[in-house]
Amino acid sequence: MPRMLDVSDDVRAEIGDEEADRLLSGESAPGSYDCTSCRTPGDCEQERTSTVLFIGEETAVLAFAHAGCLPSQVVKVTEEQLQGAVRSINADQARPQPDQAQPRPEQAAPGNVAPEQAVLGVTSGLILIAGELHPALVVEPTAPIARPGTVGSGDDFLPLLIEQGFLPVTELSTTPTVLHGWSVLLAMGQLHAVLQPGTNGGRPVAWWQAHQPLQVTEGWRTAANKHQQVLMFAAPVGSIGRQPREDLLRDALDKAAANGQLVAAALPLAGT
Repeated sequence: MPRMLDVSDDVRAEIGDEEADRLLSGESAPGSYDCTSCRTPGDCEQERTSTVLFIGEETAVLAFAHAGCLPSQVVKVTEEQLQGAVRSINADQARPQPDQAQPRPEQAAPGNVAPEQAVLGVTSGLILIAGELHPALVVEPTAPIARPGTVGSGDDFLPLLIEQGFLPVTELSTTPTVLHGWSVLLAMGQLHAVLQPGTNGGRPVAWWQAHQPLQVTEGWRTAANKHQQVLMFAAPVGSIGRQPREDLLRDALDKAAANGQLVAAALPLAGT
């Protein structure tokens, strides 16, 4: 049976025509694999499969994913991220329990939104909206965010995001609208980055990028792959706090929304 393998032009350009042809002919592609996104088994002889090439400063790793989870693409990561992900896969590390939220404050390079001293706290969790669980990321800085080029103690975090297309949320009764051009990169079963549109229609760039890939629960990954999108909520410093459980995280989001301190958007998964 012919292999149902997709090798994108970007991946082919990196690995060369000879290796790409060997993959497509079945010489060097595995029949079965663990999807680099959802971490469940796949079979490139039975289902559509994407080749995903992770490139670090010195190392490159070719991985495979269900076509429904990720398109074939080249993903540039730091060498530390790449080596850490390889170690994680080889060691088959235990995953967090799915009933726990995961507070993950990370230093970020969020483009033109946050000044250098800002640290964005990123929490992943499952949020119940209209009777259905949705994967969510909650972003809260540790300090006020000033508009680039301004001085003073004002906080422009939410206005800057609203200018990018995020919308104010007054209650969590419906899912936010999709913000096209932005996306969430989930690869090797871990959260790598939130991407925003590049300048002049160029390739997406990282609005936020984890210094080390963040673990997400199996339930979160399952929901993300089901919906093919992630809900991102953002609030100014002091609005949410580090909540150890998803019920407490939801309570904090409800309070922030009621106080007019929450914006949100649905971001496509991967999106590149």
